[in-house]
This record gives sequence, C-alpha cells and structure tokens, in this order.
Amino acid sequence: MPRLIKGNVIVDNEWQLIPADLSGDLPQGKLLVPLAKWLELKDAPVEGQTLAPWIDSEEEVEPVAAELLSAPLIAVHFPTFMDGRGFSTARLLRERFGYQGELRAVGYVIQDQLFFLKRCGFDAFDLREGTDLEAALASLNDFTVTYQAATDNPEPLFRKR
Repeated sequence: MPRLIKGNVIVDNEWQLIPADLSGDLPQGKLLVPLAKWLELKDAPVEGQTLAPWIDSEEEVEPVAAELLSAPLIAVHFPTFMDGRGFSTARLLRERFGYQGELRAVGYVIQDQLFFLKRCGFDAFDLREGTDLEAALASLNDFTVTYQAATDNPEPLFRKR
C-alpha cells in the first residue's frame, strides 16, 4: 500500500486518486474523485464507496465552499512544481471558509515545498514516488522562526516585540 505523511507521521494511504478522465464505474473503497464528480455523487452514496473531492489548480472553491465543508478530506492537486495556486486554495479553505478536515497536497508535491504547504494549512502530503518519506517528514521542521503570518501562525514576527 502506498504511504504518505499525515499529521506529522508516515501512514498508509487508504485513498485511491481517481483521474479526471476515468470512464466507466468507480471502484469500491475510499476514493478521491474530481470535484465535479464529487458534487454529482456526494448526496447519493454507493455502498462500499467513500468519496472525497480533489480540486485542480484552475478550479475555484468559493462557489462550492459550503458544500466542501462536509467532505471528510479535500485533496488539492498540484499539476506542476511552478503552479502555486494550490497554496492559495488551502489558505482560502482554512482561513476564509473554516474547513477543519484533512487537507491533502497531491500531484507534483516535492520535499522542498512541505514546510510552506504546512504553513498554508495542509496537514497531509502525498509525495511523488521515490521520495524518502523520513527525510520529507523531517523537512516539515526545516525552519524554527517565520516572519510572515500564515494559517499555522497568524501573528507575524514583527508584532511579537
């Protein structure tokens, strides 16, 4: 079973990411489905399936934020290293809309980003295959002092004087 970092520990990944271009019926189990598919199916659960949405970088959460609050998990997809829109999506979900569930970074997620992803509100990280998860876990604590305010610490350093 694949593994990921969740809540500062390495755990088995029980969720299967379903691609946007999947045709046919969904398999059984815990499934991360594209946002549009989740909105379509969330009120008509199928026995043996637990669904949660994954949001692509170009999708806006504002129009569906109230519905997303009921999701047990929200995954935010990073299609490339250079696409930082997922950071903003996480902050919106946590700060503006008050999402309290698991917020997972998926896709092109690399170790160098983990500290900053955590500051934006992510608490689970599905890293690329071949990543040393122990080293990645340690990188969540790469820095001990931060200047800017963020989801994990809303008070900026200059206000602590």
